[in-house]
Amino acid sequence: MLAPVPKYTPVTEPLHDYMLAHRTPDDALLDELRAETRRVVGERSVMQIAAEEGTFLGLLVGALGAKRVVEVGTFTGYSALCMARALAPGGKLLCCDVSEEYTAIARRYWQKAGVADRIELRLGPALDTLRALPRNEPIDFAFIDADKESYKAYYEELVARLRPGGLIAIDNVLWSGQVIRDDDRSENTVAIRAVNDHVAADRRVQSVMLGLSDGLTLARKL
Repeated sequence: MLAPVPKYTPVTEPLHDYMLAHRTPDDALLDELRAETRRVVGERSVMQIAAEEGTFLGLLVGALGAKRVVEVGTFTGYSALCMARALAPGGKLLCCDVSEEYTAIARRYWQKAGVADRIELRLGPALDTLRALPRNEPIDFAFIDADKESYKAYYEELVARLRPGGLIAIDNVLWSGQVIRDDDRSENTVAIRAVNDHVAADRRVQSVMLGLSDGLTLARKL
């Protein structure tokens, strides 16, 4: 009798390296942006998404044929660049952030990549930006990767404006594994647990949590 096939394969570092080697590689501009982010912002470069996550976001935007995309938390623009490149003809990406310093790097690379005309950057509290968006112009795709305490509020504003069949992607939902540590009552961990529970119980969407990078939840509006 054949041994049962496990439904989950633990990802060791060598296996992770193997996975990275078997995706579409980044081009020189994406590599340059990652390198500059590390050089300029130092330890804060950890805020940049993993390269494979950028590939995945672009894949999702392209597969949806998305024309109206919203990003909450732009940093130095890596994820926005990946998504903007994948937009359907005539598509636009709205980026919400509060940092002029970090997004100045983003603007330079969007210009280099030839996608600056597809991106609108609004600086200021993201909740104010989202609440000002009209509900009669449905969003195709949204990516949340900003201050963790506001994740649930961002999600609520976005799901209300998402078209049926549209997707919301939420980053850092595993929070380095801290979400399952009952002794961790820090503000960020508690906030991520709260949004994870909220999305899982939300009957307006179909959702799944993926073990990509630091965890990514996908929610499709029904």
